[in-house]
Parts: sequence; structure tokens; C-alpha cells
Amino acid sequence: MKSHQTTQTMKPATAAKKLGVYLPATPAEFQQGVVSRAELNELQANPPEWLRELRRNGPHPRPVVAAKLGVSIAGLARGGVTEPLTSEQIEALKAERPEWLEKERATQAEVRKEAARLKARSAEQGDH
Repeated sequence: MKSHQTTQTMKPATAAKKLGVYLPATPAEFQQGVVSRAELNELQANPPEWLRELRRNGPHPRPVVAAKLGVSIAGLARGGVTEPLTSEQIEALKAERPEWLEKERATQAEVRKEAARLKARSAEQGDH
């Protein structure tokens, strides 16, 4: 039996997610094609100008917006943020410090603290 090496490809939406960019803001040729694993690796290793620009200024997809604001994706929705934001809009929100953002940041901090506590407890139990 011969083993044939097939090229693993992904849809543009999957590639955009892996690259941390908002698909509708990518170039048309990226949106309309398929992306191989090798092409994805090349984009990550040597990002073209359009990719560097998107990562720098946005618009950013919700997971990136949430991470930059220090909240969960659900927290964004509770705060009424449902659209992609640019870096400038994210910085404006950080400067504004609306009540919902402060509340969601506090919630996220509690979630992280609890996760760390559970991890530490699990590690202690594993030692015995």
C-alpha cells in the first residue's frame, strides 16, 4: 500500500480564527480561497502587511476584543458589544471605563482566581 500525502486545507473562516483576525476585513482573495496548513504557517511566521495591519488596528473579532479588554466574550455581549471593534475603539473603552466593563473585569478576575485555587487544590491532592 502506498501512502499518499494529502494537503490539509481549511476554510478562510477557520484560518482567520487561527490568525486572530476578523474575516470580513481580510483581502478578497483570502476570503474566497482555501488555506493550506503550510500557507497558514507561512502567514503566522511571516505575516504580510495586510495581516500586520489588521492585528495592529483591527477591526478585531470578539475573542480578541474580549482579551484586550480583560473580559469574557459573554461579558462583551452583556455590555452590549456585539460588533468587531478597532484598536482605537478598544482604547477609548479602556479610557472611558464604563460601569459594565469594570463589573465584567471584576467578574473575570474572580473566575481566574477560582480557577487558580482549583488548580492548586488539584495539584495538592495529586501529591498525596
